[in-house]
Amino acid sequence: MTVLGFVVVEGTASFLSTVARLDLALAEHAIEPMARIDHGGLAAQVGLSLGPMLLLLFGDPRAGTPLMQMAPGIGIDLPLKLLVWEAEGKVRIGYNDPAWIARRHGLVPGLPALAAMHRLLHALAAAAAGSA
Repeated sequence: MTVLGFVVVEGTASFLSTVARLDLALAEHAIEPMARIDHGGLAAQVGLSLGPMLLLLFGDPRAGTPLMQMAPGIGIDLPLKLLVWEAEGKVRIGYNDPAWIARRHGLVPGLPALAAMHRLLHALAAAAAGSA
């Protein structure tokens, strides 16, 4: 799957194990998710079929606020998000590339806050995938 600005990592375990690994990685980074959206569960509540899919939102105002001060529209892409889903027998972890987010909002991709976001998202996705 190739989508502009969307990074996808294939997991090595079940959906539930991948989510558990992600929860552990977040805790190891002292990150408490702001929200957990169970897309699969919500679809089932209205009688629609969707495989397991969970969206986690998390962030740190110390990192995001300066970016929003420079480009208020970046608030649509913050806080950071990780999506875990299962389809066609495979579990994947995806996130928006911070450099792509920066370009989308007219910011320089090399800003230190964006580089830190990239490192964090990469580490969390790798841990969840079992490749860290």
